[in-house]
Amino acid sequence: MNGMVLVVAVVVLITLGLVAQTMITRSRRRHSMTLRLNEEQRHALAEDFRLFARLPEGIRDELEGLMHVFMAEKSFEACGGLEFVSGHMQRVISAQACLLLVNRKHDFYRKLRSILLYPSAYKAKNEHGGEDVRLGESWNSGSVILAWESVISNGRNDEDGHHVTLHEFAHQLDQVDGVADGVPELSGQGSYREWSMAFGKAFERFQHKLDRGRRTVIDPYGATNPAEFFAVATETFYEKPAQLRKHYPQVYQQLSLYYQVDPIEWD
Repeated sequence: MNGMVLVVAVVVLITLGLVAQTMITRSRRRHSMTLRLNEEQRHALAEDFRLFARLPEGIRDELEGLMHVFMAEKSFEACGGLEFVSGHMQRVISAQACLLLVNRKHDFYRKLRSILLYPSAYKAKNEHGGEDVRLGESWNSGSVILAWESVISNGRNDEDGHHVTLHEFAHQLDQVDGVADGVPELSGQGSYREWSMAFGKAFERFQHKLDRGRRTVIDPYGATNPAEFFAVATETFYEKPAQLRKHYPQVYQQLSLYYQVDPIEWD
């Protein structure tokens, strides 16, 4: 009997501890969401992430709050000869990552713990035992890897449809349920049916176009599999929204519903 009482007491203490920790986390997040960048930081960010300067004021304010939560909760680690990750580097990456969270219900990338930053393209082992040169990766185990040189070059060109940070953090959203299949967590069964129909048809059409040697608004890398198609479509959604809506209207509609923004309006 005493043993049972002890077990119950331990469970109660653990539960109370978890509740207390959750309340502390929520309080810290509420405070961080009120924080804003100063004018110098804002100007520097707009230089290296040009899309930031085009955002409506309300979205920009929310984004700055999300950035402060992100920087407080995630670890930034310098790799591959990079001496350190500066505050500006953290702000650029945080702004790009958190752009995918504005206006929508989210969990601040709950599985993500660290961002590993290389100075430029790096080598990594592939599934066949060889090495590939890479610009970024998203790991389901809690890390995103980025090449700073690509982060900056993509951020400074906001109309070419290429953005490594948006790409890898779209993968993070896709991997929340443990499976990278091109279908992130949606709001209901109807949403899943509509998403699957829109993306399934678009993916087949996209592959067919590439097989015929035709140019597409979505980068050809998206033909690798549905997960890459979703990530590449996300890049295109934010950087070439009008072209994506013209050529893949159903995909644009689903992404607009999912991300709760319409980037065409920002122009």
